[in-house]
Amino acid sequence: MKREKGLFFGALILVLMFVMFLSFGSTTAIAGQKVYRMKIQSAYPRGDLSMELLKEFAKSADKRSHGRIKISVFADPELVPGEQLFEATKKGTLTMLHAVAAMWGGIVPVGEVEFGLPYAYNLPGHPDVYKSAEIIRNFFFKTGFVELLRKEYAKQGLYWLDVHSYGPLFTMSTKKIRTCDDLKGLKIRVEGSWADYYNMLGAHGTYISGMDAYMGLKLGTIDASQWDVSAITGLKWQEVAPYRLIGGQNDVVPGHILMNLKVWNSLPPDLKDAMAGAAEDYFHALNKVYDGELKKVDALVKSGKVINSPIDEACDRKHEEAALKLWDKIAKRDPAAAKAIEIIKKWRKTLK
Repeated sequence: MKREKGLFFGALILVLMFVMFLSFGSTTAIAGQKVYRMKIQSAYPRGDLSMELLKEFAKSADKRSHGRIKISVFADPELVPGEQLFEATKKGTLTMLHAVAAMWGGIVPVGEVEFGLPYAYNLPGHPDVYKSAEIIRNFFFKTGFVELLRKEYAKQGLYWLDVHSYGPLFTMSTKKIRTCDDLKGLKIRVEGSWADYYNMLGAHGTYISGMDAYMGLKLGTIDASQWDVSAITGLKWQEVAPYRLIGGQNDVVPGHILMNLKVWNSLPPDLKDAMAGAAEDYFHALNKVYDGELKKVDALVKSGKVINSPIDEACDRKHEEAALKLWDKIAKRDPAAAKAIEIIKKWRKTLK
């Protein structure tokens, strides 16, 4: 009996030693591989939904790479001011940036188109946040648009990694807007080419910081302002501008992640796949968050705290006509912008 127990325990010890050897060998193999430590900074401050969710992007990259990609997440302006993100990522001070392409429109003109020219991402039937985002993602990846963007950003030493959606564009107004006559003379805080768009419609497009918009709306410095859904759920603009303009807006506000090109090129194929997969995971996670935010807006509409203000058909047609004229104007700025607009025009024909 003692001899049998001795044999049993001896065999058990051998098995345990073998398992420990395998575990040690596996750990050694992983430890022997290069770990890539990266930094990403958002153009948005702490508390912004899309910025906070970048931690999920980092977790996904860690998991997909089996611990070989470690991403530290920063908010604006923790490492550099937001306006310096492009240059900092280009130089390698940052590995990646998280923002909207309109911020770089003066450097990479196609970025203005990527962000969403007026009416470019206005979708028939205004589908829900998931469907809208998928439609735009498919447009980016299946029409040659991504290839064009990557080519243009590569000229700046950057790699365009992926697109994500902040949900539909929100324009909140202190006044009810039903017709284009109602727009005349209104001072509307907008971004980029949207100023020209509203100027063409008889309003006055202007720019002030989004953080100053609440007070501007309250004091009458501006009459309306654009943002994403957090205009309501985060910034509480409905308290001073309860009317939500419906019509002539884009159903998706796309953002992107840009990466230092040298770092991207240094990654082995499996880690490039891990980064691409993590960015797509982020795209889906963000859609879920913004869907929840839009449901909060629906509740505020029902309670009367937010008032939907749809424009009439005649005004909607004028919005589309103004947009198309603006597209032609922007196409003259740069060959890549012209090509991007042609891709959008061709794609939009498939939506009707």
